[in-house]
Amino acid sequence: MRAIIAGGTGFIGRELVRELREHGWEILILSRNPGKVAAVFENGGVIGMPWDNGWADLLGPDTAVVNLAGENIAGGRWTRNRKQRILQSRVRAGERILRAVERTGAAPGVLIQASAVGYYGPRGTSPVNEYAESGSGFLADVCRQWEASTSILEKLGTRRCILRTGMVLGNGGALPRMLPPFKYYLGGPPGTGLQGVSWIHLKDEVRAIRFLMENPEASGPYNLCAPNPVNFAKFAHILGTILNRPYKTPVPPFALRLLFGQMAEEVLLSGQLALPERLTQAGFEFTFPDLADALRDVLR
Repeated sequence: MRAIIAGGTGFIGRELVRELREHGWEILILSRNPGKVAAVFENGGVIGMPWDNGWADLLGPDTAVVNLAGENIAGGRWTRNRKQRILQSRVRAGERILRAVERTGAAPGVLIQASAVGYYGPRGTSPVNEYAESGSGFLADVCRQWEASTSILEKLGTRRCILRTGMVLGNGGALPRMLPPFKYYLGGPPGTGLQGVSWIHLKDEVRAIRFLMENPEASGPYNLCAPNPVNFAKFAHILGTILNRPYKTPVPPFALRLLFGQMAEEVLLSGQLALPERLTQAGFEFTFPDLADALRDVLR
């Protein structure tokens, strides 16, 4: 079994490579810098190839393509240029995969297309499953275009699964950026704390991706998030309790808007309570369905 991964050196991609290698997959990572691939994985049997050289010849019914490529949405204000990079980094990866298929005339057996629960837009306290319509806002628009970037492959016979991922808990991503305020006894939720947090442990994230890759009946959108989403106030409560730190100091919305602008509005001050309905119906079992257990495992 061969997997060609775009975004394989990122936070999720590195753990996915480890998961797939442990289960017998041959791994090839597409990168603008193949030397970085060798350094990250210490030449441990993981092949790095440039986007425009040779890998397309490996496409076929026995090959899975995993498209995780995309610039990080967090970490600063969304200037016009940054919003353009966030969108184009995602859409162009899909376009490159399509061009490779067109050049060779061979489509992959399965394509795993990354997306996010931001697809649903701000949802308040109402849970959403995979059948909910897309919402409003920049992130929802990015997710729609991200998902559409590889949709034509379905007409060519490729089984395509869409990963609408929530906040991934691990030694990377959003969680480490949340810890400093708790360390200095200033922990608490952003704003009211009523906004939903759809979360998933990194180990369950990559296990779910492999599950969808290996399940020939799986196709369409899947919410990759644990079955017990919470609001931000409860998230801060559980995190503070585990860290033995206060958790009730809210971050004022005006301060977040001043610092981060639109990013604060769509990422920090609003959210979704997404449920993994289709994933559980397909038979996937979570190792960490409970938030406290997931955080303890990551922070131990």
